[in-house]
Amino acid sequence: GLLGTAGQANYAAGNTFLDALAAHRHAQGLPALSLAWGLWEETSDFTGHLAEADLRRLARSGLLPLATADAMGLFDASSATGEPVLAVTRLDTDALRASGGGIPPLLRGLVRAVPRRAAAADDGQDSGGGLVERLAALPPADRGPALTDLVRGRVAAVLGHADPGAVDPDRPLQELGFDSLTAVELRNQLGTATGLRLPTTLVFDHPSVGALAAYLLGQLAVEDTAGDTGPAGAVLAELSRLRSAIERAASDDAGTADRIAAQLRELLDAAEPAGGRTGAGGEDADDLESATDEELFALVDEFD
Repeated sequence: GLLGTAGQANYAAGNTFLDALAAHRHAQGLPALSLAWGLWEETSDFTGHLAEADLRRLARSGLLPLATADAMGLFDASSATGEPVLAVTRLDTDALRASGGGIPPLLRGLVRAVPRRAAAADDGQDSGGGLVERLAALPPADRGPALTDLVRGRVAAVLGHADPGAVDPDRPLQELGFDSLTAVELRNQLGTATGLRLPTTLVFDHPSVGALAAYLLGQLAVEDTAGDTGPAGAVLAELSRLRSAIERAASDDAGTADRIAAQLRELLDAAEPAGGRTGAGGEDADDLESATDEELFALVDEFD
């Protein structure tokens, strides 16, 4: 109920009610104490079903198991705090820091997150526009294998494999050990790596590494700039990086779409060769000023 652990929505709702009840009673001067326990090392009916992959996923989220003796000591100490709600758990701050922007809001005061750009640079991974630029610099035949390597790496990380080469790109992900929780984690990781807004059913619609890589390649706007090192190549690469970001931003808010469209008009003016337009009062200018956002985006696409 406090951190939003995946796969426990119903359980979290019940716990949150008890947290609220404890706070309500405390405010009225009545006795109440709600303890939000983390994972214990000693297995129970609640945790006995967890496999190694589940425990590794919890460890990556920064949640470590409590020794029974430590847990009981914290239980004894909790009543002396005077607080109605306490989180009784063991946290791995290094793992939380490595998760970057994924730190739960309640823990952001404990750990200063590494900025996404810095984190991506540190571990050698691409994200968003950086990935598009790298793919654009590759021959078309090499882009699919590059994306396959990226997806294999993320799949291996989610499943806890040290060697991405152990992941068969043609084997169904469900056979590799994926369930609904790991599917969501993989989707989130791929969304961060590519900068794309990916559907929640991504892993089920494209149920293998190869299928995922092919889908991502089709969604990414990759300009064919390999071998073009001149000014035009740099501009085209930048336009390719911006395209998916523009489409996402424009779809979220009408006001944002209007501002983007205005900037695109200015860019089109700058790109138009001298004498190629009929002037501010000419027919071409009138057509451009009256064009819809969809028509402007289609015009930009024609430069691809």
